[in-house]
Amino acid sequence: MSQSPPPSLPNAAPWDQPFLPPAPAWDGASKALLRDAGDPCVTAFEADPAHDFSPNYVDTRAWFDRLNQASDLIRIEQFGVSPEGRPIYAVIASKDGAAFDSNKPVLMIQAGIHPGEIDGKDAGMMLLRDIAFYGKDALLDRVNLILIPILSVDGHERSGAYSRPNQRGPRIQGWRNTATNQNLNRDYLKLDQPEMRAVRGLTLKYRPDLYVDVHVTDGMDYQYDVTYGFNGEDGAFSRSPNSSAWLDSVFKPAMNAALEREGHIPGELVFGMDDDDPRAGLNDGGLGERFSNGWGAAAHVPTILIENHSLKPHEQRVLGTYVFIEEAMRLLAEQGAGLRAATEQDKTLRPAEIPANFEQEDAPSSTRAFKGIRYEMVDSAASGRKEIRWLGEPDPEIWSLPFYGSRPTLTLKRPTAYWVPSYRADIIERLKTHGIEMEAVTTPRTVAVSMLRLVEPRLATRANEGHVQASVETVEVEPRDWTFPAGSVRVPTDQPLGDIVVLLLEPQSSESFFAWGMFPEVLSRVEYIEPYAIAPLADRMLAADPALKAEFEARLAAEPAFAADPHARLAWFYERTPFYDDRYLLYPVGRED
Repeated sequence: MSQSPPPSLPNAAPWDQPFLPPAPAWDGASKALLRDAGDPCVTAFEADPAHDFSPNYVDTRAWFDRLNQASDLIRIEQFGVSPEGRPIYAVIASKDGAAFDSNKPVLMIQAGIHPGEIDGKDAGMMLLRDIAFYGKDALLDRVNLILIPILSVDGHERSGAYSRPNQRGPRIQGWRNTATNQNLNRDYLKLDQPEMRAVRGLTLKYRPDLYVDVHVTDGMDYQYDVTYGFNGEDGAFSRSPNSSAWLDSVFKPAMNAALEREGHIPGELVFGMDDDDPRAGLNDGGLGERFSNGWGAAAHVPTILIENHSLKPHEQRVLGTYVFIEEAMRLLAEQGAGLRAATEQDKTLRPAEIPANFEQEDAPSSTRAFKGIRYEMVDSAASGRKEIRWLGEPDPEIWSLPFYGSRPTLTLKRPTAYWVPSYRADIIERLKTHGIEMEAVTTPRTVAVSMLRLVEPRLATRANEGHVQASVETVEVEPRDWTFPAGSVRVPTDQPLGDIVVLLLEPQSSESFFAWGMFPEVLSRVEYIEPYAIAPLADRMLAADPALKAEFEARLAAEPAFAADPHARLAWFYERTPFYDDRYLLYPVGRED
């Protein structure tokens, strides 16, 4: 089952020579997990003398196929196809066969959503091999394991030595984005990409009790090698407070102890505030639902985001991930019933108000003890200033750093339901892909709803993730009796995914379909009126309506620019006639209050 790694890269050009800061020496107990290169079931990662290699897509699949053929505990399931036509597959380890025992917790490990950050694939290969052949099959007595070894398979194959300059190994890495140049880790809510639609289908099929998304971070140097987090950590806000409390009180202490026993240094998932000043403080990286941890909290799927430290060697990161996955299986076997009960509690929550649009707090909410790495400031001829030089030496002083959490800048009220017109079949399909419950009408139906008029919406000045985003701060509510054609859907919010419904369909939400630029038609006004027609009509309106005249004169007095603009003055009157486009800036999704 083994394979040979490629030869080492030549050290010819400056970019082929070491330029990253040194890594602290490490000789963790988890090195005992490595199999000798002569082992018939060795992985390519283990066979490489430097443990700095990860196999390509074809070789990875071939290795898993051989494992599948050799063990009744392993099977492979294709669950999607990439834009370039590659199968996306999961490797499933179970003693139950194809039909899972519903009493057993399910652990889903996702690797390679960013293919250069591939630690989870190599760790998963080792652990599945050890489950199949080296005495760890008892892990499956009370838990089922699903490994997605490579989610972004096209990005994985855009590989080379120059993908991630801030990361130490593997020496051949995949590309961060997909073949369509999308970042899948921004797609959990809008579900643009086939990879993300496929993985959502897999989660709906198997209903994992714990979902672990494995990454490698960038940023500042520090002593921690395995950092991880989840929304609601340390009592912070979570849309799934009960499962977050279980992760905080049960999972985290046990996981940290397991990692430490194996020689790793676990840490909380935090990010530096200032790349130029490591002691400026830390933040939580945001709680947005476009990311796995934010989506998981909103969907009530307990989700952990791992960010192994990029400046630690690939070997150290992979072995830390192995320990993490194995310990997660043990914890779910022993205490998974508690997590499942907490998740069921979260699914019953129906908050009347939904916090949204989280931003970093203006002031620190606490102080964190932090294990830093020593550094110095050195002159750079290239930048013309002093730059940080990390020295690769653990700082014996424990840093005390301010921590900035996230706060909502918008509160959304939970309506009874939304109505989505049939002609927006694309929006309806995205909602269905999420697993959201809805009722389709087979004949036209007139409904009393609140329609939202967008006040001064703005388009972004550049594209983001294939979209030109939009934003609106203010909406005007207009009660209407609106007729929705056959095929339209009523989407109730009284369902476990009700929070996601609100976040997707309220245009003020920064995670909404509107915010991602998917309702551009409401920004286009249809029909106009010539000055020769509106001017005499406006004069008659002034003569006939004293209140209108007073409002107009007040506007003239308050805004000299408006008073000096004949076209703006006439447009003001046009907007107050029945000829004006009634659906201009009228959001087409109805709100049933």
